[in-house]
This record gives sequence, structure tokens and C-alpha cells, in this order.
Amino acid sequence: MFPIDRREFLKSAAALTVLPAWAAVSSGKPMTQETTANGYFAERFGIDRDVLRATLARALGRGGDFAEVFVQHKIGESIDFEDGLVNRASTSVDLGAGVRVLQGDQTGYAYSEDLHPASIASAAETAARIASGAAKSMDKPFTPVAAPRAYRREMVWLEVPAEEKIAIARRLGEKLLAGDPSVTSAAVSTQFDDEAVLIANSLGEVVEDIRPMVDLRCRCVAERDGRRETNSCRRGFRRGLEFCTEDELDALAAETLRRTLLLFEASSAPAGEMPVVLAPGTSGILLHEAMGHGFEADFNRKNISIFSTRMGQPIAADFVTIVDSGLERESRGSINVDDEGTPGRRTVLVDRGRLVSYLHDRISAQHYGVAPTGNGRRQDFRHVPLPRMRTTFMENGPHEPEEIIRSVKRGLYAEQFSNGQVMIGAGDYSFYLRSGYLIEDGKLTRPVKDANLIGNGPDTLRKIVMAGNDAALGGDAGTCGKNGQWVPVGTGLPTCKVSSITVGGVNA
Repeated sequence: MFPIDRREFLKSAAALTVLPAWAAVSSGKPMTQETTANGYFAERFGIDRDVLRATLARALGRGGDFAEVFVQHKIGESIDFEDGLVNRASTSVDLGAGVRVLQGDQTGYAYSEDLHPASIASAAETAARIASGAAKSMDKPFTPVAAPRAYRREMVWLEVPAEEKIAIARRLGEKLLAGDPSVTSAAVSTQFDDEAVLIANSLGEVVEDIRPMVDLRCRCVAERDGRRETNSCRRGFRRGLEFCTEDELDALAAETLRRTLLLFEASSAPAGEMPVVLAPGTSGILLHEAMGHGFEADFNRKNISIFSTRMGQPIAADFVTIVDSGLERESRGSINVDDEGTPGRRTVLVDRGRLVSYLHDRISAQHYGVAPTGNGRRQDFRHVPLPRMRTTFMENGPHEPEEIIRSVKRGLYAEQFSNGQVMIGAGDYSFYLRSGYLIEDGKLTRPVKDANLIGNGPDTLRKIVMAGNDAALGGDAGTCGKNGQWVPVGTGLPTCKVSSITVGGVNA
């Protein structure tokens, strides 16, 4: 057997598992912004502008209004550590192209899991069947879309040796096991992804983007006096190896331990209607689920969302401004361009209490007569894009966090959430509160756990009576599901006081 460097093997495997003789084999150069500018897919897979033009012409062969090609190449590597050992490692490669044709409000979509021009052309012909009319020509010259840079446009993880990735998982696990004598078990799951995408359409727009991602997840089990508690923490960013410093790993392990050991001191939360103070950063998940989905334009276009008749109206206090952004630096939810090729941007949804925008893809933007907001997202080339959130957060308010807590006679400080459920139409939600604190006479007192927060998103938005000046993005990695598709997202919030939420706990 001839020896081969692991990185070269991965590059070859990523290509040769799908590349027949017609494609241009990779030169072995790392995937960078420069190679993307010169045509990453053209260089490695032979998907040049002639192929794109021919594919779009096939897609318009029955007279559709709009046609689009989405090409994706994603390489992922996961490594798991549990109970003192690295016990699982895997590499995945995903490669393919999807073709979409729009005719009025109808969508035709088909995809190919190989990049042979004939296979993509066949997908284009299938998608074109949604339309019925005379063929249209694809005669517009291609113009590159100018995209912002919210993260490094490089395939950063493919070049990192496996030994270094294994060491990250091992070091995290060992830090958890050594963090406290009560820890009996520790598990770490790591995911390192590199992804390249190409979008071209019948308007002549073409753009490529490279999207790195790191996701670190920790869970530990601790036991004291026969009582066992478990908790977890997760961090995800569009960053490379520079993120995994010893300080970052120490902080992640320490936060996982803090969350777990706090549960030994915690008692069940009281039940009833009460003021709830939402912690900065981590509580952004409630904003995302209970309110954010209601701002997605497809729900409003179909009159499913409770916000569908509220455009231009006040829906919150005048100090509340809510933003969805693709440009937050290296956030898990950031995208330089969305999966329709629209440049990332910062979209204000609620401006000083007034609803001013929905989150749009091309279809909803055309329906409402506005510009797309860069929120057309898809799980992969097998799916059509939908209006989806990116990084959704509330901006700073006028209050000091300590002032907010002092204002509560008796209530709950909510810190860590999980298992949220939301009814998009009505806006009703239920969130499991993993941990928090009781507020008594304006002070945080005993820790509490195992509560459910039950409410209505628009009602909770109206009941935000104070907002802190400490807005932060939650570091916990998030993956949002909608219509069977999952995409990475970010969330954020300042300290916020909601005047009343139903808490499902125990009666005092």
C-alpha cells in the first residue's frame, strides 16, 4: 500500500466518491476566498459558467418566471469523547446540486447527488415541468454578487490534522472529569464543518461562499449523597482552530460544571403567575421561538402568524428593538449570502416597539413588493429555501440589569432553557426552565429548577416592561427546525423583565 497524507486522502475522497472522468480533479490547494473568487466549483468539479448557463436554459425550457441553481460541497468531521476515551470519529461528505423553477406562486424543484452536467440538466428539466409555455432564453451575462464578510471565507477545518481535533475532544472531557470530585461521567461531542456553496440564477446573478463551522457540546453527570444531576453546555461559531484555545475550553468546561453542580442546590420553582426576568444572552432562545418564527414572511403570507395583520403597528414598548442579522461577526447564524444568493444584511423587525419588517425570501418578497432580506435558507441542496431566521436578538434597552432585578418583589430569574414548543399561529409557547433563581425583595436568592414557562409570544412581547443595557448573543449553539429542515441559528437578548408569565412549578 502506498502511504498517503490524511488531508490529501480526505480531499481525494471528497472528490473521487462523486467525480467521474469529466470533472476537473482538485489541485490540492486549500479552499480559500481566492479560489472561490476564481470559481471553486469550476476548478474542482467543472461547474463553470457554461454549465450554469446551459442548466438555467434547460430550467427555463417551459417558460418559467425564474430559475436558480444551488450547488453544495460540505465536508464534516465529528469526534466524541465519553468516560475517559475518544470512542467515536466519523467523516461525512455531501455533494450535489438543486434546481428550482418558479412559475407564479408555484415551485418546481429537483436535485442531483452528483455534479455531472447531464445529471444537473436532468434535474433542471424535471423542475421545469412546473411551468407550461414557450421556452425562454438565458442570455443575461453573469454578474458576481458582492457579498459582505461576516466570517473567514476559507475551508479551515480540512487542513487541521485529526490528532488536533481528537485532542480538543479529549482535553474538554478531561477538564470535565477533573473539575469536581462529584463528577462521575463526562461526554463531549465535537463537529468540524467546511462548506462551499454556489448560487446562480436566471437574473444573471452568481455568487460563491465558503462557510466554516465548529460546534462543541459538553455534558456531565455528578453524584452527591446518592443524588444524581446532569446538565450540558454547547458553543458554536463560524470559526476555525483559533477558537479552541485553552481559555475557551476551560470556560466551556467550567460553565458545564457550574450548570450541573448548581442543580444540587436548586429546589423546584414556585407555581403561578409572576414577573420573570430573562437572563442576557441565553434567554434569546425564547425570543427566537416564541416571537421570531412569527416574523417569518411565509407564515404571514399564508395568514398563519398572529403578526400577519400587524405590520406598521406597535407590538412592544418603545424601548424594544428586535433585529435579525446575517452579519454578526462569526456567529453561528451568520451567512455572507443566503441560499438564494441574496447578500447578508441586518434586518430590523421591530423598531422602537413598532413592527416594520418580516423575514423574506424571494417568493415572499415578490408577494409583498419588497426586497428580499437575505433570509432564504435551506438545509442542503435537497431542499427548497424558506424564510428562516439567522441571528435574532433584541438590542440594548435603557435600564441597568441590577435595577431590573431590584424592581421585582417576588419572581423568577430565568437562565437556562430547553425543549421549547411553540404554536406559530396563536403564538402560544411552553419552555422548560432548566435552571434559574428565585427573586425575593429585589435580590437573587435560592436557585430553582424544573419549571415550565407558559405564555403567548405576542403577549409576552407586550409585557416586556424593562430591558437592560447588557445585550449579548447566546454562545450556546442553536439548530432550528422548520418544515423538516434544520439550519444553524444564533440568538441574543439583554436582561429583560416580563411583568407576568405563567410558571408551572410547585405550589408553595
